[in-house]
Amino acid sequence: MLAMIGIILGAFVGMFSETSLNIALPKLTANLHVTTATASWLVTGYMLMIGIVLPFSSFLSKWFTTRQVVIFGLSDFIVGALIAATAANFPILLVGRMIQGIATGLILPLMFTVTMQVFRPSKLGAAMGMCALVILFAPVIGPTVTGLILASLNWRWMFWLFIPFLVIALIFTIISLKNVGTITRPKADFIAIIESIVGFASLVAGSSLASNHGWTSPIVLGLLVVGVIVLAFYAYRQVHAETPILNLRVFTIPAFRTGATLVMLDFSVILSTMYLLPMYIQRGLLVPVALAGIVMLPGGIINAFVAALAGRLYDRYGAKTPTQIGLVIALIGAVILLLTNSTSSIMLVIIAHIIIMIGSPLALSPAQTHALSALSGTQAADGSTIMNTMQQIVGAIATALATSLLGLGIAAASGKPHQVAFTNGIHYGIYLTIAMIVVALLLTHNIKKSPVQNQAK
Repeated sequence: MLAMIGIILGAFVGMFSETSLNIALPKLTANLHVTTATASWLVTGYMLMIGIVLPFSSFLSKWFTTRQVVIFGLSDFIVGALIAATAANFPILLVGRMIQGIATGLILPLMFTVTMQVFRPSKLGAAMGMCALVILFAPVIGPTVTGLILASLNWRWMFWLFIPFLVIALIFTIISLKNVGTITRPKADFIAIIESIVGFASLVAGSSLASNHGWTSPIVLGLLVVGVIVLAFYAYRQVHAETPILNLRVFTIPAFRTGATLVMLDFSVILSTMYLLPMYIQRGLLVPVALAGIVMLPGGIINAFVAALAGRLYDRYGAKTPTQIGLVIALIGAVILLLTNSTSSIMLVIIAHIIIMIGSPLALSPAQTHALSALSGTQAADGSTIMNTMQQIVGAIATALATSLLGLGIAAASGKPHQVAFTNGIHYGIYLTIAMIVVALLLTHNIKKSPVQNQAK
């Protein structure tokens, strides 16, 4: 646990940063004189860098020690936070955010890799529940803390806030973190590296630009086509390489394939909800920013409790039952949000948020543990990297889709009062959330008895 403190703190700050800006977007659009779609690049650009860096984390762990990678990542995050906190304009702020994304892309998968190595199988569910707590609690508490900061301080304090925690994480890492992998220094495949960067960047950039240009515009379609084609070549190269940068062969393992896909969908549900809800509270219900943060707090607290519990449920019941129950609960919460309007009570929104925050972590932690438990020790690093990479890519695409649907919903209600039109846009975004939950529910029927349970038997 002492060895995990630094890396857990770093991952927590990384995930906290992923959604902390959502509630600040209305203020940033006004202060920096940019549109909502442009400001959303502070969210999608951050995830873009995570998506570019994550595929290399497993490869880098074979060239450098765990300690070296985490120390670099934490130092990089501090630099990015300093740039963002002192930014004079939007482009510099975006650069700072993207530098922070590099750090999160390095640290996040290592949290799971180290966990898989230092905890015995009988405690793995509880340990992964702790990791899920970081993944889920940090994003949902972000809007609350940011709302309280914006109520009395400048937006720059959102970034100054990161630095003390990162310094503490860096100290713990220097003192106690050891290497958990083997340094083999495999040959670098530079063609695959270029394919990975171009493919993932094109996919996320195309999705993000759709908010401004529309999904049928030439630049968006071009980027999406390039992304899909290049990633297809990248996947083919990795499957046939003797020493791949990313071992995509783990997708041939059914338990990993099912669990990883469920994690991607569930994480996208969380991110799309956390992106839409703060804006709905402020611009649909006309709630002040500080109160909007407080409205998000009960769901965050409940989320933390359930995330810690969900891992233990896996140890006892396996993945299928907790995942199915969690997704059904999340679906109920999303439907309640769909039934809200511009005059709904704050209490109804809080209840809907709490229900989603019960269901999502209940599904995510067992699915994640189910996926990684199907892999051997040598495959665990690749599996963690793949799952976290796809999580961020799909999350970025889901956020971009939610932004596009928000705009479509507002346009469809043109001529009506702004808060009514904006609420209609939120409903369009919630349709996406519901669709992802339904797909995930259908997929849970493929979950078989977990490898850990089979070993115990």
